Amino acid sequence: MRQLAVFGWVSVLLLTGQLCAQTVSFESLLDEMVDRDVLARVPLPAYTCAQASSYDRGSVAPDQPGWFANMDRSFFVRTEEKDGRKEYVMMDVEGPGAVVRFWATWHGPRGQEFSNGTLRFYLDNQPEPVIEGPIASILDGGGLITGPLSQGVSPATDPKFRGHNLYLPIPYARHCKITYETAVPVDPGAHEGEALYYQINYRTYGQGTSVEPFKLEQLAAAKEKLDTVQKSLLQPALDETVALKTSTFEGPLAGGKTRTLVVDHPGTIRGLTFNLRAENQPQALQSTILALEFDGKQTVWCPIGTFFGRGYKSEPHRTWYTEVTEDGRMSCYWVMPFQKECRISLINLMDTPVDVVDAKVNLGEWKWDERSMHFHGSWRQLTKERSFRDADAPGAGAFDVNYVEVTGQGVYVGDTLAVFNGGNGWWGEGDEKIYVDGETFPSHIGTGTEDYYGYAWCKPEFFQAPFHAQPIGEGNLKPGYSVNSRYRSLDAIPFTKTIKTDMELWHWLNTVVNFAPAAFWYARPGATWNVQPDPKTAALPVALKRSDVVETFHVKNAVEGEDMKIVETTGGKTENQVIGDLQWSGDTQLWWIDGKVGDRLLLEFPVEKAGRYEVFANLTKAVDYGIVKISVNDNTPCEFDRFHGRVAHDRLSLGTFELPQGANRLTVEITGANERAIKRHMFGLDYLQLTPR
Repeated sequence: MRQLAVFGWVSVLLLTGQLCAQTVSFESLLDEMVDRDVLARVPLPAYTCAQASSYDRGSVAPDQPGWFANMDRSFFVRTEEKDGRKEYVMMDVEGPGAVVRFWATWHGPRGQEFSNGTLRFYLDNQPEPVIEGPIASILDGGGLITGPLSQGVSPATDPKFRGHNLYLPIPYARHCKITYETAVPVDPGAHEGEALYYQINYRTYGQGTSVEPFKLEQLAAAKEKLDTVQKSLLQPALDETVALKTSTFEGPLAGGKTRTLVVDHPGTIRGLTFNLRAENQPQALQSTILALEFDGKQTVWCPIGTFFGRGYKSEPHRTWYTEVTEDGRMSCYWVMPFQKECRISLINLMDTPVDVVDAKVNLGEWKWDERSMHFHGSWRQLTKERSFRDADAPGAGAFDVNYVEVTGQGVYVGDTLAVFNGGNGWWGEGDEKIYVDGETFPSHIGTGTEDYYGYAWCKPEFFQAPFHAQPIGEGNLKPGYSVNSRYRSLDAIPFTKTIKTDMELWHWLNTVVNFAPAAFWYARPGATWNVQPDPKTAALPVALKRSDVVETFHVKNAVEGEDMKIVETTGGKTENQVIGDLQWSGDTQLWWIDGKVGDRLLLEFPVEKAGRYEVFANLTKAVDYGIVKISVNDNTPCEFDRFHGRVAHDRLSLGTFELPQGANRLTVEITGANERAIKRHMFGLDYLQLTPR
């Protein structure tokens, strides 16, 4: 089906006399990468884009078990023996084509030093590899090139937890095979050896397309072009060689009002710049909508902050297509052609005004033809009532979230995902699934949400790069907000009939989040899509803290552990631990860690009225918790073994006592640890509850 789609497209272009005779080469692909006009036209020569990856092969079909299988590592096409070594085949495809993105990460065997193996590219059925070397060196270690085309992100200082990205194009004329060799057996799904996670995006051109295969010496021969391309990618700006006209408007935008700029002649938008100021700035970035209409049809409806890749709360950053400056100025450089006219609207969904609107539109000329396409953008958000996990088994409640489904002819060029995470756990185990032209199994199926967006291991660090960015990641592993963007150039995905982009929602915890993707694509006139404007959701209050999405549970008449006065600690350290998914009262416990046998913790708790009370304590238990004795006002202590196979808690009686009004004492002493426990002797007190007797 993939090849037929290519042939069909090529045939149409042949009949119209537009088949380009230019040879696809390493240098032509570099030129294409930084030519913004290319994406706004039907590709010529035609190609399809697919992905080879290490996705869990237990994922077979949506209606069969394993569709959300998560062991997305060390799955290969096959294993080959060559010259006495074992090579794992990662990709094996017929050409002509080009590798246009290569992402990977890995970890060594448990208990052994971190290691990584040898990567080999075999082109056009040649017996010797064109590229060969350590995978870390080739992808982002300077083995081929340095700069944004070869970049590791998040965190760049620690290669063990990095997303390794190579955007250097590798064209081939007839065939491409990529293999991996490692000194330790690769992990087949347990933990016996090195685990490799990978995604390789590649183009396939129609048969007869002339492609010049990559040669290593081209890196030196094309050094000047490479330097120019990499410099351009790091400095997104308008093309000053193109004649531009500028339209502006400024001033306040009242609540519930719309402001529209009309361009009533043919041309193209080459740049949009906005700066908003409002009393509630995050809400303004979410509830001020950018709507674009081209040639009589609205094709973009998106919260303005998300359209520019910042969501409603994030740091300044830049990509090849977007830029957000320190003063909040937001720019984009998508080329957006139109045949007759365009309308650029700002819609304020709030009751309150946006105090300052400073807008600039850069317009250029465009000759509209049968290959020209309109720019599109959609946005949707799952409501806060959606829960990610509905059973004890990890991933049991996973489901596919549709970013967008488009019918027509066009090219998918990227997306931005804004997430407010309500739990102390990773929200992005899910994989992308992209179906092109009626596929029943996705030609793009991935290894994790963060892998799709260019980083790895759920890391929250800020990063920016030409084609991927995380301007904020505070919500990756705890309650908070995260924004991820993936923009496409050579790895843009053409479609002739349909495209459907899904992402698995796969959270480790039973919690709720706001999950809001925006998708971007070009399409010929007449295209339709399934995501409609949603002003009701966009107008909802934004989440800035966990209680905005999850109601905090509190036990009535409880004395919270975190509120008690700590009188003395003879060893270890204490802190307030916040976990939003354990049903601790107030989501918080008093946590005592790294004490030793014999250490004591002395606390005070208040009693409003003297009397006889049974004292209950809600105590945490886990694999690294110890055995403790707990006494109230120096009465006979109770001993509890708090070892347990997973984190949990229970309400236990400490006894019945005559308690005076005012301050009373609670003493906790570490007496040992279960033989199966990790010997950190932890203790956790959620609350005390005093019941009159």
